[in-house]
Amino acid sequence: MFVDRVSVEFQAGNGGDGCVSFHRERYAPKGGPDGGDGGDGGDITILAEAGVDSLVALSQRKVWKAGAGRNGSGAKRRGRNGEAVVIKVPAGTIVIDAEQGFVIKDLANAGDQLVAAHGGKGGKGNCRFKSSTNQAPRESTPGADGDQRVVMLELKVIADVGLVGKPNAGKSTLLSRLSRARPEIASYPFTTKFPNLGLVQVDIDRSFVMADIPGLIEGAHLGAGLGHEFLRHVERAGILVHLVEPEPVDATDPLENYQAIQQELVEYNQVLARRPQLVAVTKAELPSAVEVQQRLADVVDSTVLLISAVTGEGLNVLTGRIAQLLEGAGDLPPEKIQP
Repeated sequence: MFVDRVSVEFQAGNGGDGCVSFHRERYAPKGGPDGGDGGDGGDITILAEAGVDSLVALSQRKVWKAGAGRNGSGAKRRGRNGEAVVIKVPAGTIVIDAEQGFVIKDLANAGDQLVAAHGGKGGKGNCRFKSSTNQAPRESTPGADGDQRVVMLELKVIADVGLVGKPNAGKSTLLSRLSRARPEIASYPFTTKFPNLGLVQVDIDRSFVMADIPGLIEGAHLGAGLGHEFLRHVERAGILVHLVEPEPVDATDPLENYQAIQQELVEYNQVLARRPQLVAVTKAELPSAVEVQQRLADVVDSTVLLISAVTGEGLNVLTGRIAQLLEGAGDLPPEKIQP
């Protein structure tokens, strides 16, 4: 199960109360105040950790509570601090204030963390109030309440390469051929319901993470279909590989499909229009693939590749091309790429 958005409530621990106590001992009848402070309430911390790939654990528990601090006691004993809670999420998780709608923090990298709810401070015992004019104080302070807040956790998949295109363009098949990922593959549209990640090994020293982004349709930037659910994952990808199917199952024109998806990316986020991008015609074994490649070459600034996940044609060129773009090698023609 893959979950990439969840709303949760955090309740940090309350601080313990300060104690009112006086030292009593046989030979020290006026030992003075000795009430200890209360312990601090536990914090709730969100930690981005490598190896966590979904928010599914949080979707099954809507309220998270940290421990309360213990009350202080006599002999100046401070109460124990409340138990803190650490919630582990995938790198790439954005923490959003659910009420106000602003981004609290983007946990983009493994190791990033945020104290989402601070525990309340412990109250002061009466020994804190002793002075030259107040030798026997009987006052103390209660512990402070811990923070309570509702946050939205939203995951944007982090990948070096994002595969985009219309449904059934061959993204899942390509990912399964280049990596060990095993996404669901079928002949009907919208097989992919959520992003799949796979590690593509170029050679001994080079590899990259590729994400299969579910198919996009016209109006996706307005939320058509599951547009917003899918498009936000594209934002994290370092480069995009736009796959174009030469013979769409819905009999639409491949060139118009390419232009429609490009427009959806621009409408959703102008930054995506400037993202490095490769264009590849899939299913090279089909008779119309070469013709579609030539048509696209007339409107695309860079070279249009021709690949087949079934026969393996052009896959070495594609992976070598991706590796060079990730390394900043620039726009080299396929014949100069060393797979």
